[in-house]
Formats: sequence, structure tokens, C-alpha cells
Amino acid sequence: MTVPGVEAPARQEAERPLEVVTARRPLRWVAAAAVLVVLAMAASALITNPAWEWEVVGQYLFAPSVVRSVLLTLELTALGIGLGFALGTVLALMRLSPNRLLSSVAFGYVWLFRSVPLILQLLFWYNLALLYPRLSVGVPFGPAFFDFGTMDLIGPLTAAVLGLALHQAAYAAEIVRGGLLSVDQGQREAAAALGLPPARRLFRIILPQAMRTIVPNAGNEIIGLVKGTSVVYIMALPELFYQVQVIYNRNGRVMALLLVAAVWYLVLTTALSLVQHYVERHYGRGRA
Repeated sequence: MTVPGVEAPARQEAERPLEVVTARRPLRWVAAAAVLVVLAMAASALITNPAWEWEVVGQYLFAPSVVRSVLLTLELTALGIGLGFALGTVLALMRLSPNRLLSSVAFGYVWLFRSVPLILQLLFWYNLALLYPRLSVGVPFGPAFFDFGTMDLIGPLTAAVLGLALHQAAYAAEIVRGGLLSVDQGQREAAAALGLPPARRLFRIILPQAMRTIVPNAGNEIIGLVKGTSVVYIMALPELFYQVQVIYNRNGRVMALLLVAAVWYLVLTTALSLVQHYVERHYGRGRA
């Protein structure tokens, strides 16, 4: 039994839309204001301080020698990453092989090249002629079919590419191995049950799924190698960092030339980050 005149107000109260009240978070506004103040102070310090010599930065930013050094940096990065990930993929498959010899050799390679600093590896390849003046091809512990001089074969650029690629392969092997292990075992079993050949299983079923895990880590390695190429300055290769050193040793504008290098590194890493984003989005299709 309902009481007349009481049910109607209760129903109207229930049907009235709820009023949404935004939660007030004053600490967020205080933190945002503090960040803006810090950013404004940093911008002011960069723009108003004449010691940065922005006019010198603009003068040398697109200088022919600097642009050539940027191209060499990109060349070293492309060769190091391309050869490194090609070899790293082979090493990763060897690590996952049931053959003890193959997995042990791959493990030893990764252990060795991750343990020795990159700068030492570069110096080793650069001075290989001190250990082996001539390299020969033939039967081990037997006669040689032909030989050639090491100095003629391994110049500074070749030594830099070898050092970067072999060093990068050790890290790439672990990245690829982690990506392959991230694929569910059921996917492998289902592909095998369909009668697909092992190579087709790898390239059509396993690797596309593993790329979701491989790409973010590989992107970090590529960006790291762009900056890591600066280590080859010890071999007097005119990459970006070496070239700005040459220029500021000549004109004494140290900070301005270092800022030129910083700007170019920012541009290169930003471009690579954008490429990484779109590649991740491509392989991430279908994932929530």
C-alpha cells in the first residue's frame, strides 16, 4: 500500500540525473605551476645567455663538413644495426637450438662481446695488424691457399663497422631470443600440427608475434647506437662528434659546437623514435 503524495517526489528524486562534481586537486595545479616556472627559467637561461652563441650554432649547423659527418654517423648506425641484428638473429636461434654445441657457442659469443667495452673492441680491430700482419685462408693447422695483408683489408671504417656490428650482435641476440620466447608455446604447436615447414613457421607465425616484443627493445638499441657511434672518434673517423671537436679546436667556440652536435643527435633520435612508434603500431594490431 502506497501513501498518495509520497511516491511521486521519491520517483522524481530517483529519475533526476546525478550531478557530477569534479574533484578538486590543488596539489596538481601547484605542481603544474612549479613545472612551468622551471621550464620558463630553463628557456630563459638558454635564450638570454650570450655564452651559448646561437648565431655560431646557426652558422655551423648546416656546414658541409658537419652534414657529411652526420651522414657518416647514419652510415655507421645503419651498418652496425643491420649486420648486428642479422648476426644476432642467427645467434638467438643457436641459443634456442637443442644442439649443445650451437647453444654453447652462441652463449660464449654473447658473454664475451657483452663483457668487453666497445671502445676496447674498436681498438682491437683497428690494431689487428699488430697481431696478424697477414691473414690466410686454408686448412686449419695445414697449408694456406692464399693470404692478404691485414692493413689492406681492415681500414678505419671497416674496423669501426666490425666493432659496432659484432658488439651490437651480442645485445641483438638477447633481444631476439627474448622476443621468440615470448610467443606462446601453443602457437608453435598449432603451426607444427598444420604441417608447416620450420622456416615457414618461423617467418609467418612466430616472428610476426615476437616482433611486438622485439621492436621496442630494438628501437632503444638503434637510438643508443646513433649516440654510441661517437666512440669511433678514437679512430679519427670524421663522424659527428669528432668533426665538431675538430672545428672547435680550430676556432675555440667549444659550447656552440657541442650544441650543434646535440641538436643533430636530437633530430636523429627523434626521427628514429617516430619510425619506432609506427613500426610498433603496425605489429601491435589486434592487441588491446
